[in-house]
Amino acid sequence: MWAEGQDTCMSLGVMLCVVLLTSLARVLVRRHISSSFVRVFAAELLATFQLCCCSLELQVLSDLGPANPSWTLTMIYFLSLVHGLTLVGAISNPCGVLEQLALEQMPLWLGFLKIFAQMLSSGLSRTFMIWVWNLGISKSHFVERALKCTNPIHLALPEAFLVEMVCSFIFHSAVMHFQEVRLKFRIHMQAALITFLVFAGGNLTGAVFNPALALSLHFQCFHELFFSYLIVYCLAPSLGKHISISCIFRKCCNL
Repeated sequence: MWAEGQDTCMSLGVMLCVVLLTSLARVLVRRHISSSFVRVFAAELLATFQLCCCSLELQVLSDLGPANPSWTLTMIYFLSLVHGLTLVGAISNPCGVLEQLALEQMPLWLGFLKIFAQMLSSGLSRTFMIWVWNLGISKSHFVERALKCTNPIHLALPEAFLVEMVCSFIFHSAVMHFQEVRLKFRIHMQAALITFLVFAGGNLTGAVFNPALALSLHFQCFHELFFSYLIVYCLAPSLGKHISISCIFRKCCNL
């Protein structure tokens, strides 16, 4: 019991260090870099890096407390709040970029820049966490966990596709409606929604609905089962996002 508690504290410490490091990097970028091009790239890079690193470490935490699933859900809610507070101005999800491109809220080149930064950061975050785990700061940190495919898909491919698409549709539709809510309330609503979706679909597909995050979490599975993971974790959330946009447009036109 004492060893598990110590490992838990180590994992929480790793996530805290990641948040502090990325926050410091954001401050340095704002103070010393004047180029808006570099600022946009750095914002997406750091936001996605923080999200992916904390999610990878959350996998370690979930392995430490399998008898108490509410602990993992509590951490998901808490981390969602932290990300909501610290990632202001960044999207950290390619589907969110596609939404803004579809709504013509950003130029095409900027959208590609953001997606490139997100996908690059998903790989950098994985490399960084492998280095952290290789330090062996706790018994639960070992590189082998990153070198094998732990398949989170427990459904047939069409059903898994449907789960990720529905999760993406619900999340992005809700976020669109949350825009009018004050920030201090909105981040709690988004965190609660993310936690609910993970609770509902986590045992089925992981309920990731973010291609960059999925690539970071399940890189080995993308390597071994590329087309299945491309369909479930890239095409499905993108389709869910576009369906939500279409519904919003249709509702506006009817009004």
